Amino acid sequence: MSVSKRDAIKAQRLKKKRQQRMNTILGIGGFIVILILILASPTIFNALKPAGDFVRITPEARALADGKAMGNPNAPVTIEVFEDFQCPACKGYAGSVENELSQSSYISGGQVYYIFRQYPFLDSNSVTKESHQAANASMCALEQGRFWDYHDILFANQGLENQGSFNNKRLQAFAESLGLDMTAFNKCFNNNTYSTQITDDLQKGQNYGVTGTPTVFLNGVQVTPGQVPTYDQLKAAIDAALSGGG
Repeated sequence: MSVSKRDAIKAQRLKKKRQQRMNTILGIGGFIVILILILASPTIFNALKPAGDFVRITPEARALADGKAMGNPNAPVTIEVFEDFQCPACKGYAGSVENELSQSSYISGGQVYYIFRQYPFLDSNSVTKESHQAANASMCALEQGRFWDYHDILFANQGLENQGSFNNKRLQAFAESLGLDMTAFNKCFNNNTYSTQITDDLQKGQNYGVTGTPTVFLNGVQVTPGQVPTYDQLKAAIDAALSGGG
């Protein structure tokens, strides 16, 4: 066999090996792209899903509301409640106990300082992270002095966990329905501006030993451990603390 023929065969074999390697690389790359698309598809679907119909609210006045707190910061009683906007028990608590307390003389009279704490944990195993996005959106409403209104519209439109009730389009539509400055809201929302504050609340709850929501603390002590307090139970705890017995 001539030298030139051997060189031609060698070159052909090298070309074939290179092609095989390239095919292998392309195959692996294609698999990785498909895997990424599969994993990301819930997030993409969530972002593109339309807002659809939702419940609009009439904003309610709350005495001494400031950010995600109500009342006098120097009040003798401080109540902290850890909530997740996707939590059905939180919706029930907010519509009854929290609402009744917000309209009480405990708040308006400066005896109680009430603080909402973000505890978005129900999306821990979800790609769409609707609890975190709802918390994120509520903080962007807070930036415009409308936390409690946004809090109300979230609970009014709560649905099944991580099934699109709090997809991005709906969260933005909620803000628009409240008349918020959408340029400022969207910038805040897209940048996740208040992620540190949300994480701080979550960490505080974990330090307190919170394992579910809503969990209520009065001057650092959990009220009715293991169950959601009724208004009468919370009122009794407030009265005991005000009289020096708690």
